[in-house]
Amino acid sequence: MITSFLQFTEEKLGQAEKTELDAHFESLLARADCTKNWTEKILRQTEVLLQPNPSARVEEFLYEKLDRKVPSRVTNGELLAQYMTEAANDFGPATPYGKTLIKVGETQRRLGAAERDFIHSASLNFLTPLRNFLEGDWRTISKERRILQNRRLDLDACKARLKKAKAAEAKAACEGDAVPDFQETRPRNYVLSASASALWSDEVEKAEHELRLTQTEFDRQAEVTRLLLEGISSTHVNHLRCLHEFVESQTNYYAQCYQYMLDLQKQLGSSKGEIFSGTFVGNAESTSPPAATSPPAVAAATLPAVPTIPVVPTIVGVPNTVAESVLNPNEVKPPASGTRKARVLYDYEAADSTELALLADEMITVYSLPGMDPDWLIGERGNQKGKVPVTYLELLS
Repeated sequence: MITSFLQFTEEKLGQAEKTELDAHFESLLARADCTKNWTEKILRQTEVLLQPNPSARVEEFLYEKLDRKVPSRVTNGELLAQYMTEAANDFGPATPYGKTLIKVGETQRRLGAAERDFIHSASLNFLTPLRNFLEGDWRTISKERRILQNRRLDLDACKARLKKAKAAEAKAACEGDAVPDFQETRPRNYVLSASASALWSDEVEKAEHELRLTQTEFDRQAEVTRLLLEGISSTHVNHLRCLHEFVESQTNYYAQCYQYMLDLQKQLGSSKGEIFSGTFVGNAESTSPPAATSPPAVAAATLPAVPTIPVVPTIVGVPNTVAESVLNPNEVKPPASGTRKARVLYDYEAADSTELALLADEMITVYSLPGMDPDWLIGERGNQKGKVPVTYLELLS
């Protein structure tokens, strides 16, 4: 341990040589470090995606370390659904607002349940394999790499010891080869030099023996570490499979959410939006010229060329069925004034030939006809014409 520490210190100071690993081995080490670093980042960010609340993530981490079951937690969608249901009960479940709150709350509950299933699937099929790699395979690789590092330091220390022993042996041999002068007052120096040469020869043999042993241990440890590093390729294959499962579960989750919202949109669109239609009627009337100042010819031009519709008393909340039965959008003409541009908010499928199918974000021309249900307008797109629901439109000035 001491020799390894001294060797490491001398290497850092540039006073000792270091055994370099081959290029392929260094490439395996770099790929392993890269895999570990990016796996940690992907794992942490996926945890943030699945659970944005940092306090909840810490709680789940503590439960996991204590090997205890994480308590079931209500999702935000489920909590919102609970609030909406309670509010509907207070406002009156039979009122229009209460009915809508119940519908939206039920959809939020389904969204929350879908989110819970997605989190469970992603944790099981994606996060768990990443954690297993970091806490299992990577720890084993790190342990064997530390052992290899110690073996390398021992090997380099033995090389340095052998190098010093050979240098000392060569120096002692040179001193022993000199012809002794027995007239000197200290002729015993020759004898001492010969003894030192023999001692250094023994030291060289011992250093060579230790070098062979440490070289064998280093080579064995390098092979073990190399096999573990080459296993990173299998890790990539496993993580690739887990990534496909994560994408599949996320796709299913968003598909469920889209379908739930589409169903909710149809439910809300089927109920007549009196607020939106009332706003449109007010705006349409404001854009028409005042009746007192308009010449009779202009006023007549604003009416569509349709057969005369008998006037039927209108009851609040009851559609004018006579007007609906007589009105055929394909046979009417737009008024000379009172038309407006509108942007479609949502996709709409036509129920029959009298309605116009809509695509979200497209622009159409709309106008109203006498006797029409106020929740509907006539929409035109090029040569296509038909009734469209007001709640699906954003009226533009």
